[in-house]
Amino acid sequence: MSDLYLKFVNTSVGKSTVSTLGLPSPVVLKRWQRTDQPFIEGDVLVGAAANPRAAGVVGSVLATSPANVYHASGNDRLADSAKAGSKARPLAIDGSIDQRFSALVFDASGIKDTADLRALYDFFHPVIRKLAGNGRVLVIGQDPDTCRKPAQAASQRALEGFVRSVGKEVGRKGATANLIWIAPNAEERIDSSLRFFLSPRSAYVDGQVVKIGKSDIDTKAPKSSAPLAGKTALVTGAARGIGAAIAETLARDGANVVVLDIPAAADDLNAVAQRIGGKPLTCDITDAAAPAQIANFMEKQENGIDMVVHNAGITRDKTLGNMPEHFWDMAIAVNLTAEELIDEELLKRKLIRDNGRIVCVSSISGIAGNFGQTNYATSKSGVIGYVESMARSLKNGITINAVAPGFIETQMTAAMPFTMREAGRRMNSLSQGGHPVDVAETIGWYCHPQSSGVTGNVVRVCGQSLIGK
Repeated sequence: MSDLYLKFVNTSVGKSTVSTLGLPSPVVLKRWQRTDQPFIEGDVLVGAAANPRAAGVVGSVLATSPANVYHASGNDRLADSAKAGSKARPLAIDGSIDQRFSALVFDASGIKDTADLRALYDFFHPVIRKLAGNGRVLVIGQDPDTCRKPAQAASQRALEGFVRSVGKEVGRKGATANLIWIAPNAEERIDSSLRFFLSPRSAYVDGQVVKIGKSDIDTKAPKSSAPLAGKTALVTGAARGIGAAIAETLARDGANVVVLDIPAAADDLNAVAQRIGGKPLTCDITDAAAPAQIANFMEKQENGIDMVVHNAGITRDKTLGNMPEHFWDMAIAVNLTAEELIDEELLKRKLIRDNGRIVCVSSISGIAGNFGQTNYATSKSGVIGYVESMARSLKNGITINAVAPGFIETQMTAAMPFTMREAGRRMNSLSQGGHPVDVAETIGWYCHPQSSGVTGNVVRVCGQSLIGK
């Protein structure tokens, strides 16, 4: 179902009406349109606190774009931001700035104590109102868990509160703010993440924190238009909705995709497979024989696998006192247990190749809980625990991450009562629902060959929902 309110407020009559009534006025989000589209265009301003660690990588990545890159000058604390690549030109950040910026990027990795936090204000205060519609704010810091001194850990953790608040301030423009925390000596692993968070691919990812660590896997930069070329993916629950969008996005990026769903969805599944040039596999993932069936198919048909996306999921909503036991059992079996057993079989038989990717679909219900969804929230919270634990044990460059969608425009949300649907759409910093492709693009970033340092993360695709962390 389309968002009629969003369409209305972006007409001349609608803009006047909502302004008079003081209603939310969401901006139409710009999403990825074509394979040759640059990840960032327009004017980009880069700044840094003293002793930045990632500025050089930021500059190198931005230098590959057609963007006009500037580095902040006129402030001693930001002097080192000149390291942001030879392409960058100095720009005094004061009241005389009249341009609009597509992105504001700040390297805060060198902040060591609370006094250093003033660098955030010095950089953002003069320019935050110059951020363009659908713009990007990206802050890079050091993972607080790797800081040796409490003052440094406190200062780096403070970046989270800053970014989440900025996201709420700029969301009315359709702009987003996100934070990347890097481990020591992991600066070279941020390439794919920079490109994702600065691009239209991350249109509905807002107020999020991503940790990037070191990796023993070193990959060459793939072809930008087909980064997954030569790789094989398995997507469960792929017959429609978010699952179909994931399959389509991975295929667009060059992957050979095997789409899986229950036998009852065979017609829709075959249509998806035909559309993307993939292969269908019908299977009930809760069946005891399913893990072996899937492993046998991937071994015989594909001789291995590079990406496993656990998207299959169900809801069986009832308040706890009214919930029949089979509602509980089905939600846990489909949403959680099946993922564990499938991965266990694939890993045991060494079918997941080096630098492979496992991605699980959780939900903001698993973070914040939801009325009438004790079974669903339990399963989706369990997914998060599974991802965090598995990330510590996987080897050979295999990563595991999760996405936690918020309100996404699907057949399921279209069937919700009007008041609940509208509340779900508006209760986020962007004042609108997301699209299935927003979840798919986030998974595409996780699956990128150069995302080897990204593991154990849970990224909400929710427009910075007011519900949950």
